[in-house]
Amino acid sequence: MKRRYFIYFSYKGTAYHGWQMQPNGISVQEVLTRALCTILRTNLEIVGAGRTDAGVHAKLMVAHFDFETALPSEFDLVAKLNSFLPGDISIYKIAEVKPDAHARFDAISRRYEYHIFTNKNVFKNELAVRESDKLDFEAMNLAAKTLTKFKDFTSFSKLHTDVKTNNCQIHHAEWTQQGDEWVFTIEADRFLRNMVRAIVGTLFEVGRRKMNTDEFATVIAAKNRCKAGVSVPAHGLYLVDIKYPDHIFIN
Repeated sequence: MKRRYFIYFSYKGTAYHGWQMQPNGISVQEVLTRALCTILRTNLEIVGAGRTDAGVHAKLMVAHFDFETALPSEFDLVAKLNSFLPGDISIYKIAEVKPDAHARFDAISRRYEYHIFTNKNVFKNELAVRESDKLDFEAMNLAAKTLTKFKDFTSFSKLHTDVKTNNCQIHHAEWTQQGDEWVFTIEADRFLRNMVRAIVGTLFEVGRRKMNTDEFATVIAAKNRCKAGVSVPAHGLYLVDIKYPDHIFIN
């Protein structure tokens, strides 16, 4: 009988063309699939909770795969995978779930962070984005609060995607200072392609006083990508959490 497993892991996205398999570049999905197939000595497919673009990082990503029998003990498989995988991908745990559980469609919320720093720091060049302009974070937070009042985020979506709806429910969006960084945290039931980077780019317009809160809301209401700001660079973005209902897991 087929058994399904969720695998929890993190990766530094610098060297990869995103999560999803690509015909012309190495992806995290490709590297992780090859490692699992090699260690388990079988062909299998890994389905991710979503896609991340080239250069985007994940502090926590989830994917599922099927296996025909019970896996070896979790500790052994996690340890073997971590020994096999390159240093920029790390496995946290593997959990058995119900056979129809789905890493993407059963997720009830996702959380992202966008990291920026203001002073030159050679150790953060691949892990956060330097923003030399002085930003008004109080104004940016006032604008960010309006995100929870809208459902349709077409203005922040990559054009010509294959999704059926651009509706999302944003639960939380806030800038906080963490040491020498400013971090934008946003949580929603789902995200559109390029959505977080487009939101941050538009909030930068607020922070530079080129747009106020009402104008930010008008951008969202317009449902027009051309009205929003430019997308910020990918390497400041992190997928940090994905939540699932308890009932899909097998204890």
